[in-house]
Amino acid sequence: MALSLLTAMVPGSSVHAARPSPPVVDRALQGTVTVSAAASLTEALDSLVAAFRSAHPRVRVRTNVGSTSALVAQIEAGAPADVFASADLASQDRLVQSGHVVAAPRIFARNTMQIAVKPGNPLGVRSLADLPNLGTVALCGRTVPCGAYAAVLLARAKVDLPEGMVTRGADAKATLGAVSAGDADAAVVYATDVRAAGRSVAGVAIPRGSNVVAVYGISVLRGSRNRVAAQAFVDFVVSPSGRRILASHGFLAP
Repeated sequence: MALSLLTAMVPGSSVHAARPSPPVVDRALQGTVTVSAAASLTEALDSLVAAFRSAHPRVRVRTNVGSTSALVAQIEAGAPADVFASADLASQDRLVQSGHVVAAPRIFARNTMQIAVKPGNPLGVRSLADLPNLGTVALCGRTVPCGAYAAVLLARAKVDLPEGMVTRGADAKATLGAVSAGDADAAVVYATDVRAAGRSVAGVAIPRGSNVVAVYGISVLRGSRNRVAAQAFVDFVVSPSGRRILASHGFLAP
């Protein structure tokens, strides 16, 4: 036995390490799944869908991204959807109370907030306290999770922004877009959105002790027409593989 172990460690020996087994492909699962997800999940969702479809090639996944609050309104109005992924838990609770969610939502990721500024940070923004000295600051709508998180941050920092200097975005992507398009000097958005924007903006970190943590929830909707596949997608998102994909896009562990 000792000789065989030694041979396995000698370069050029005929003993090779076992190759990793190929991914399991489930061809039994099929149909279409519509996922309504917070806009801040856009890039991560694309990666999650691609990986899920590699394992379930007969399942077609449609995505509908937007502000969490707008998605809730769509679902309550009867818009077709199988899975709901939100940037907060309050929106999930609202759908639970209205009977639109089958089982308790699952937390699958967390996020933090960051200040987005123009490349190179020409105005020298260092903290939330600098925002009142700017011309225009972009914030998400008040009823949108990223807008609510920003309001908490500003209140904690005792920063008052007159509404006349604030432009409101429909969701996190639109809010950050105001900076990259030159319509705002800064924005308060998710750290993952600043990362996804690449060189079009720069990020100014908010200290951990002063920051807020956004909690993301996911659930299968009662109106789903493909509940088995919808549940499989949710299970994938919360799995170690799903979490690795989310982490690669900058999301924090749940």
